[in-house]
Amino acid sequence: MYGYDQTGYGNQHGQQHTQHGYGTQQPGAGGYGQQQGYGAQTQQGYAQPQQPQAQAAASGPAAAAPPAPPSLADALRAYVSGAMLTEEFQDIFWNAKIYCPRGETPGFLAVQTTQEPVIPLFTSLKELRRYAGRESKFFTVTGGEVLDLLPDGYGFVLDMEGEHRLVLDAKAVLDMVDYAMRRVYG
Repeated sequence: MYGYDQTGYGNQHGQQHTQHGYGTQQPGAGGYGQQQGYGAQTQQGYAQPQQPQAQAAASGPAAAAPPAPPSLADALRAYVSGAMLTEEFQDIFWNAKIYCPRGETPGFLAVQTTQEPVIPLFTSLKELRRYAGRESKFFTVTGGEVLDLLPDGYGFVLDMEGEHRLVLDAKAVLDMVDYAMRRVYG
């Protein structure tokens, strides 16, 4: 329609680009693909727009929005205290905004004073500043991007100076990557 590529974020060969399940749009999943044209007529005139049953039920006064997922900091507290399952924490981590200290060159900064090198990661700018100082440089990525970009053989520490610190060695990181790949690709 109007020169737009109807295959979704495709290249010139019509292939869709997906990045670990981030916001891809399926054809017919809303938007222009489900509009009814003017040709939908009944015997007594034009058809009334049809509202899907799930949408009609959700628009009633008793409908409530689903609860928002916990923040990464809340999930970390719950996970460390044993109130959250590993899979639940990993699902929240995957989409969460992660704060990373930054050096002069691109990439993660590693702490080399541990048994194996770890990357310090933080649930908030406040936690990062507690560790690296008020004027520290940083960048943000999602947890999924952390798992994708983390060098082999490295673990990470979430909220290193925080009350609910979580240390994951390189093996635990590989387990998180395996879980994420099963969730995304089946």
